[in-house]
Amino acid sequence: MRTISDHSPLVDAFGRVHTSLRISVTDRCNIRCFYCMPNEGVRFRPREELLSFEEIARFAGVVGQMGVRRLRLTGGEPLVRAHLHRLVELLAALPAIEDLALTTNGMLLPEQAADLRAAGLERINISLDTLSEATFQEISRREGLDRVLKGIAVAQQVGFRQIRLNAIAIQGLTEGEIVPLAQFARERGLELRFIEYMPLDGDEQWRSADVLDGATIRGVLEEAFGPLVPVASPHPSQPANEFEYARGGGRVGLIQPVSNPFCESCDRLRLTAEGQVRNCLFSTSEWDARDILRGGGTDDDLAELVRDCVGAKAPAHGIGSADFNRPDRAMFQIGG
Repeated sequence: MRTISDHSPLVDAFGRVHTSLRISVTDRCNIRCFYCMPNEGVRFRPREELLSFEEIARFAGVVGQMGVRRLRLTGGEPLVRAHLHRLVELLAALPAIEDLALTTNGMLLPEQAADLRAAGLERINISLDTLSEATFQEISRREGLDRVLKGIAVAQQVGFRQIRLNAIAIQGLTEGEIVPLAQFARERGLELRFIEYMPLDGDEQWRSADVLDGATIRGVLEEAFGPLVPVASPHPSQPANEFEYARGGGRVGLIQPVSNPFCESCDRLRLTAEGQVRNCLFSTSEWDARDILRGGGTDDDLAELVRDCVGAKAPAHGIGSADFNRPDRAMFQIGG
């Protein structure tokens, strides 16, 4: 058995080196976006099943010694987890971690942004699918666009190193949002990323025809703002194809997991809120880290579990292929 002390990188059978971990801190959320979770009848994990902040930090410390350098906190909605800034402090103190980020719907940022930044959070992604309250309610099945917009403003005020906006692109619903969202981001000096709608909705209503693909989005943007010039990614594993507006006005990114998958460069692992390790968003298998964390297991036991997980990673998620198997868990249960 290889141990944590050998410091060998986390390389899968296809040569991909894993340096990124996405950590879900809760499956709960204060809205009900249809692309993520059902509107009613949601059964959340009992709180005692969720990993404690100390357990999360221990796991992150172990994988940090195995080459993981970037962490992202997700949910559900991570900001509904009480005192999240305390977890940020624990993770920011880990010597191996070079980048700490968070993805949020932004509704609780007005109250929490300052504490998160002071605790060591460096980057933040805020979901913004629309600038229309009516469309916001159609997507999220709750009110709250004004809270999101206030959260974005407060996030800018407290000085995060980077703020990105994430917009899910859905055919027949968000085509008219492309240009207004891009203009909103350009005017505020924010980077916007459009993300193709994926088959991880809680109601299992996703169809390939619902995907508003990246090529279409790029065409709409170029018609409105002029040519987009591709720019090199700072990380080869970055999922977005990034572009600069040739006429000025910042950057925009396209994440195309359906029409143009980036599996060949994926370097991500995932830890669910209840302590299951996943090697892909669309994995149908999980590895139980919580059992080790709570059962007296050693750091070497955790390291072996993570290596087993990485070693079992498939070459690609297979969306659109005949043998694609949709996960039996929705986005909110896995971690966005």
